[in-house]
Amino acid sequence: MSLDNITSPIKIHLESVNDVIKKSLSSDIPIINQISSHIISSGGKRMRPILHLLISGMDGEIKEVNHKIAAIIEFIHTATLLHDDVVDQSAKRRNIQTANALFGNAASVLVGDFIYSRSFQMMVAIDDMKIMNILSNTTNAISEGEVLQLLNSHNPDVSEEQYFKVIQFKTAKLFEACGSLAGIANNNNSERINLYARLGFHFGIIFQLIDDILDYSGNASQIGKNLGDDLSEGKITLPLIYAMKGSTKSQRKLINEAIKVGDISKLPDIISIMADTKSIAKVQTKSEEQLSKIKLVLDKLPNNDYKKIIKDLAEYCVSRKN
Repeated sequence: MSLDNITSPIKIHLESVNDVIKKSLSSDIPIINQISSHIISSGGKRMRPILHLLISGMDGEIKEVNHKIAAIIEFIHTATLLHDDVVDQSAKRRNIQTANALFGNAASVLVGDFIYSRSFQMMVAIDDMKIMNILSNTTNAISEGEVLQLLNSHNPDVSEEQYFKVIQFKTAKLFEACGSLAGIANNNNSERINLYARLGFHFGIIFQLIDDILDYSGNASQIGKNLGDDLSEGKITLPLIYAMKGSTKSQRKLINEAIKVGDISKLPDIISIMADTKSIAKVQTKSEEQLSKIKLVLDKLPNNDYKKIIKDLAEYCVSRKN
């Protein structure tokens, strides 16, 4: 099932979110409009706004405030993409040139700052301290995750525990906010808010695990970037960690040296080692464990149409190819 088919029941709400995004990014400074328009219209899945809307629908109604929160969440994600592409010196994302490749690093960083600050203006306008608290803590955690990832780069000794700490901060935290904010905006009790937060958290872990799998096993035209980008940037992801755990001494030496210098020429050898060690299959199993946890949380929630859509979305995330 395609993402469009899964999300067709909330199509009108996604259109409302897009309207909020377009209105909120308007600026008197032309280059801000150019870069904002470029990144926002570059074909992203809107997975985080989708999840927020679907979880909000579990309470029976998706409201205007949910459109605003979904747009804020997307702005935070977009700002991190602009900054990440500069840090990683990326030239392509979603099969198009990155903003930093088109407009330069300085402009991309500053417009990322503009999008961050605009998201906080929108939070203030909602005027709910609980929502502000979640979003401010979330953006801080994302920044910590990015710094941790930077500190871990080109270090072949990064452990599985260290890897999960990074992805919990830099990816899962914003997905978790998608859930908790749905519960808060709909005036739920703490138990329901926590269940929604757990849904989001497990989605975030799945999303990052599959991203990391696709970097070594995907189709470049489908995933919208070159295979092995993580390796060239010295990022230690779970497929690499599992490959090193199961490899021979000589194979491990090859991976270690490739990580230390970001040697993309060793990518075919590393992909072969991953096949020998079944590291991709092991990471896939990890993502399926997260899917099982999502289903356990859903079992604790009332039955309605949105519950089935969330389950379908989780299954899509585990099997996605881009």
